Amino acid sequence: MITSAAASSSELYRGRFAPSPTGPLHAGSLVAALASFLDARHHGGVWRLRFDDIDPPRAVPGSEQGIMAALRGHGLHWDGPILYQSEHSERYESALQALWQHGYLFRCICTRTTLTSAGTCGQNCRNADYPATLAHSLRVRVAPERLKSFTDRFMGEQAAATGGVPTDFIVKRRDDLFTYQLAAAVDDALPHFTHVVRGDDLLTSTHRQRWLHQLLGQTSPHYAHVGVVCDHAGKKLSKQTGAEALNVNDAEENLRNALRHLGQPPPPASAKTVIDLLDFAIEHCSKAQNHR
Repeated sequence: MITSAAASSSELYRGRFAPSPTGPLHAGSLVAALASFLDARHHGGVWRLRFDDIDPPRAVPGSEQGIMAALRGHGLHWDGPILYQSEHSERYESALQALWQHGYLFRCICTRTTLTSAGTCGQNCRNADYPATLAHSLRVRVAPERLKSFTDRFMGEQAAATGGVPTDFIVKRRDDLFTYQLAAAVDDALPHFTHVVRGDDLLTSTHRQRWLHQLLGQTSPHYAHVGVVCDHAGKKLSKQTGAEALNVNDAEENLRNALRHLGQPPPPASAKTVIDLLDFAIEHCSKAQNHR
């Protein structure tokens, strides 16, 4: 453990929705946004919008404006100014320096052809001590015996042993960009946020991010994962697979569909507007989001 950080359990609930600006808001991302929004509002907390914009090559022009407009059109209004990960590189660099100084990182010169099937280092780079002048990524060492399980608020106990955490993973790419795992871990830890509600496709990432919290002496937020929306072929809807943008003109129907997916009580027929639907959903929000 490197440093110490703590926060009182009585502090105000602070949640967030953190899309990447790589495409429009679609049915799957609406479910994630709505789940986190309802949980925050039901607990009287704040709900922030953060753009995870640390991967410029994947950014799609106009995505941020489109996502913001879609959220507003569905009544999902965030608190405070919008947060941008691209504005906090110093946080991630500081975390890397701390990890490096305590021997948790190593330079890896592997390319895709030399990685293991699990995506881990395949050339024993952790014991090679390569110079910084060689093209390399930075990987964090994982000690499986030190991994801790956690209780997901919707899905229950999550054992680290079955979490699919690899023996190492990248925290800074060879193109000098910080990875999602590092940036999300640093930004989601207390005191930034107390609760993280997101899709269960990120459950493995949660184990990795909690490992980084453990190494950095940070306090993890409370996690809750909801089932992702899949297409007719059973594949997760995503921007990368061309998921259709939501039509804001169908906001009421979209919200009803998202609430149904989350296993939430169906709003009455008398709830005709976005405000009506959200007011009902906030008041009747339940752990039915654990629909598994």
